[in-house]
Amino acid sequence: MKTIEQKLNNNSYFKGFVQTVPGPREQKTFPTIVIVPGGGYKKIPIQQTEAIANAFYNQGFNAIYLRYSITGEVSSIYPNALVELAQTIKSLKNNSDWPIDDRIFIAGFSAGGQIVSLFNDYWKAQWLNDAAQTTATDIEPTAIILGYPVISPLLGYPNDDAVVKSWISNENVEKYAADLNVNQDNKPTFLWVTREDQVVPIINSISYISELNKNNIPLEFHIFNHGPHALALANTMTATKDQEKPYLPHVAHWFNLMMEWIKDFI
Repeated sequence: MKTIEQKLNNNSYFKGFVQTVPGPREQKTFPTIVIVPGGGYKKIPIQQTEAIANAFYNQGFNAIYLRYSITGEVSSIYPNALVELAQTIKSLKNNSDWPIDDRIFIAGFSAGGQIVSLFNDYWKAQWLNDAAQTTATDIEPTAIILGYPVISPLLGYPNDDAVVKSWISNENVEKYAADLNVNQDNKPTFLWVTREDQVVPIINSISYISELNKNNIPLEFHIFNHGPHALALANTMTATKDQEKPYLPHVAHWFNLMMEWIKDFI
């Protein structure tokens, strides 16, 4: 395992682990997962995020996570978060010293799920590529993975106009409602959520999946009955002692289900 890190601006950077030995078929490049964590745009749960990165690394991926700019560091989250994600993917694809090829998967959790679902909508948009100084080829992802994502500030989270303004400033809120901007350029998407999530209403996930389906985007969608928000791997690696985020073996199946699904693309 080799650790890599690159700064994007004063606040944000990407960091992670790349493979250092040839793969089982003697390949020298590997698929890469870029993880965009949650935290309500107020914090980045680094320990939980690195546990997710390690799970992907152990499956033969280069595993990178984005520490994007959060509330208080920028005037508004958007479009900054999308620009930082675009710049991350371009940097990964363009660095020939790392064992990275064009198979770039992006996984977003909670608030990070909003960033990733919007990126899925907009990776080909000229306005985003102009802002990030990229091209669509630079930042094209292979497929998208979403866990308990925020999709739209119009679907129950947050329910405070001041918080929404800190995310989006004076721009049109609907521009950053990912379900309203799905199009035929969206990439195949795997999404999982728990019905009991009391933080981000499940309608977020249902609305986004419905729009993907209308646009004939390949998808897989899992609703687990039990479990709170922000379960991450839902196993002993990310459970907490106070059981705020418990170990739920049934929900933990999402990772293996996703790995079975992702084999179609690697």
